Amino acid sequence: MDQDFLSQWLTLSECSAVPSTVISRLLRDFDSLQAIVDAPDLHAYGASSEILTHIWRALRQTVVPPHASKALLWCQQPGNYIITRRDRAYPPLLKEIVDPPPWLFVRGRPETLLLPQVAIVGSRNCSVDGREVAALFASDLVSRGFSICSGLARGIDTAAHVSACKAKAATVGILGCGVDKVYPSSNFHLAQEICHIGALVSELPLGSAARAEHFPRRNRVISGMSLGVIVIEAAERSGSLITARMAIEQNREVFAVPGSIRNPQSRGCHRMIREGATLVDSSEQVIEQLRSLVEFQIESLGIPRVEHAVVESPATTGDKVTGKEEREVLQQIGYDPVTVDNLIERVNIELSALHTILLRLELSGRIRCESGRYALS
Repeated sequence: MDQDFLSQWLTLSECSAVPSTVISRLLRDFDSLQAIVDAPDLHAYGASSEILTHIWRALRQTVVPPHASKALLWCQQPGNYIITRRDRAYPPLLKEIVDPPPWLFVRGRPETLLLPQVAIVGSRNCSVDGREVAALFASDLVSRGFSICSGLARGIDTAAHVSACKAKAATVGILGCGVDKVYPSSNFHLAQEICHIGALVSELPLGSAARAEHFPRRNRVISGMSLGVIVIEAAERSGSLITARMAIEQNREVFAVPGSIRNPQSRGCHRMIREGATLVDSSEQVIEQLRSLVEFQIESLGIPRVEHAVVESPATTGDKVTGKEEREVLQQIGYDPVTVDNLIERVNIELSALHTILLRLELSGRIRCESGRYALS
């Protein structure tokens, strides 16, 4: 996809009469706006004659509108990307939802969007115990090769992101504002750290402020790109419950962590459990539930580079995992448990690739993990 083509699509997106859902469907199947105009029947895409008129105008527009021009200049800067649903770095599970965003604005490392994601969400006004539980789940899951997806909100979201960052593991923050902004502002430094080891993502145009109507859209992306959603502390009326509902609609796994009956922030989780969410009190239970869903994503962890109009993706952190590397890691694991740090000292393999190997070996039943230490099964 060249810059002129991306410019045309961004120009089209500035027309409020053309819904993003229609743009997404068209972008999936057509290589150019001219091909859309020439197509005999577009009713299946929801493209009315009025929408076709707007597409025709965008095709012939010689001056790039301000927002589209700003986006093209923005992604010329290092670490900034526009990932369309035609790019290989677009999250594979997100393509499967009913209304996937036509593109994502990304800051950081776009290859991390291909890692198996588990979402951790919950109350902004969480308890100390809830914060610790979120950190524990995040730490355990990233040590097993998963990436943590959340919304960069205060409380549970922040605890999950911080825990992943402390482990120097990938985490993805989905924003309810433009990706060139940080909300809440108190998480500015955390956002910068996430950009170094993971990615910040938004489907909203650059400069978009954090508004209440943006957060349901953000929540559907969180659940849509994740294998499952873990809810830790949620009031009976909570944005986290919206995320969980969307996850159910998207055929994702939904997990709820129970809490004290005296804690009003646990009532939403308890209701979810009564309505069929899986009760979990450890990351092992989450991994067991996701075991049958994760294998196909493990195979894609060669992490292809991003292909889009403006800038090449950064170098990946490691080559595609090989059988030789798996055998090398397996030889360094005995019946006495070892940590990831122990293994890094013993093998010449990048940390991201090592996490991939460990997750694959655990899923195959050849090793087990207990409290972050690995041993032969």
